[in-house]
Parts: sequence; structure tokens; C-alpha cells
Amino acid sequence: MRISTRVTELVGIDLPIVQAGMSWVSSAAPLPVAVSSAGGLGVVAAGPMRLPDLSRVIDEVRDGTDRPFAVNLPLYRKGADEVIDLLVAKRPPVVIASQGGPRRYLARLHDVGTVCLHVVAGTEHAHKAAEAGVDGLVVVGAEAGGHPPPSQVSTLVLLRAVTAAVPELPVVASGGFADGAGLAAALALGAGAVQFGTRFLLSAEANVHPAYQDAVLRAGVADTRLVGRGLGPVRTLVNDFAERMAKLEETGADLETRRAEFTRATLRMAARDGDVALGKVEAGQSAGLVDSIRPAAEIVRRLAEEYTAAVAGLPATIVDTALPSA
Repeated sequence: MRISTRVTELVGIDLPIVQAGMSWVSSAAPLPVAVSSAGGLGVVAAGPMRLPDLSRVIDEVRDGTDRPFAVNLPLYRKGADEVIDLLVAKRPPVVIASQGGPRRYLARLHDVGTVCLHVVAGTEHAHKAAEAGVDGLVVVGAEAGGHPPPSQVSTLVLLRAVTAAVPELPVVASGGFADGAGLAAALALGAGAVQFGTRFLLSAEANVHPAYQDAVLRAGVADTRLVGRGLGPVRTLVNDFAERMAKLEETGADLETRRAEFTRATLRMAARDGDVALGKVEAGQSAGLVDSIRPAAEIVRRLAEEYTAAVAGLPATIVDTALPSA
């Protein structure tokens, strides 16, 4: 099956399905390889990776699939410039960068033929990225796990605002999507693809502790919370960490007290060590829409099939061409 959009044409994939770059979850080859091989865009998460490990995983992905793949780079991470040097040398087909300005990497990666997508959470940053010369945008709304926009504007609204602001750029929508009906809705709203995070977190190839997956699998749509306002907020499952952060925020604790609590908990604690009580169990609101762990290739296939069914199920348009009576 092929679904052609501006994004699929830009990055050379068959389906407008992008697997989010999730630290630890896709900081290994199996998940990106499976998604890319199935026709979507698999994404290696460089965020927590040491340079030798990232180099090795990029090679493993190249060896595992002949289809396009991406590397996600959060520009705030320690050693980001060294990672950019590595990416220039490795020449991945696509780079998705976030949490920093695109001028930092754009010219060098364009020079080696890499397509550059930049993550934005508002129209101001979308305009700046477009002016810098990015090839496309990933628009992240409040429903997303990890680091959604502090403004808490929903993907539904944010996507429309960004596509209106920079209509010349292909856009990937992210935040709140878990199935093919969501994919159809995003494409109807002007996106050229959807980035799925939580849905692929709950895949057989996800490089994550089983306790993390089990916690996300049991969550409902109202079981996440945005915490850490003023500190780079994250959306995480409601657990002991989130409850403590919420109490500090509600009682007006000073910034340093909140910072100490916020930095004490890490994503690694949950994703690698399985501490789902005290760690940051980052997940989107779409956790409540996912009820199974499946192979990534099957998830891609199901998303495409569900998209087709959703589009086919839309009401027919009836146009009355009869001339009015005299």
C-alpha cells in the first residue's frame, strides 16, 4: 500500500507514518528497522546515546533496511555539536531536530544530502524554522508524551495554526494519535504525516523495560499529567513522582525546590530500570487508546488499514446540480 503526501515524497517513504524518536525506546536498531522496512519512517533517538553507540546503531539500521530512516537530535543534550559532526559523517537520510535553533546544523547536513525536519510547538518557531530553510516541520501538541508545548495548545488547534502560517512546508503532526482514524484526521487538517510515539512505545521491538510498557498499557486517557512548568515540562503517567511535583506546583513551592524534585527523577529510571513509581514514565494521552503490544511492522500495517477504512467510512458528498425552477 502507498499513501502519497508531501511528507512521503519529501523523505521517500510509502506511508505517512513516522515513529517518534523516543529516548531509550528507539535508541537501538530493532524498532527503527522494523518501521522503515514496513514503509514508515523509523527514527533513532540520539538523546541519551554516547557517540560510539549512536554510530554503531546508525550502521545497524543501514544494514537492517534499505529504506529511509531518521535520527532524532534534541539540541539541548550535552555534546550536541559532536553529535552533529557524527551525523555529517554518517549522512542519515533524515534528521529530526528539536529544542534549539535550526541554523546550528542545517547547512552542514544539507551539504551531505540529509533532509532536515525541525520540531516546533507554535507559529513563531515555525516561521523562524521556515526562514532558516528547513525542509519540513514536526508540530507537537499538548497531548504528546515527553516534552509537549508549555502553552498546552492541543494538536488539533496547533496543527491548523502552523499549516496556515507556513503553507509552503510539509508538516508532520504529533501528539494524541494512536490509530488510522487519527492519521486520516491529521491529513484532513493539512498534515502530510503523523508521528506516533506512544503507539510504538507499545511495540515488541521497543527498547524499554517491560514494567514501563505495562504501566503505559494499563493507563487511560486521563492518566497522564504535565509537570515541571518552568523547568521544561514533561507529560508523564500519574505516579509518585508526578503526584509530588503536582503538589509542589499547587502549593507554590519555589523554583529551586521544584527543580530538585524534578531532576531527581529521570526517564532512565523508568525506561531502563523499570522504576515506574519514582521515574518519569513519559507517555502521551493516547496511551488510553492502545490496548496491546504488537510487532512494529504489524502496527504500521494496521495504521494504514485503519486509515483506509476511516476514509472509506466518511459520509458521501451529495451535490445538487438541478437548476432552480423558474
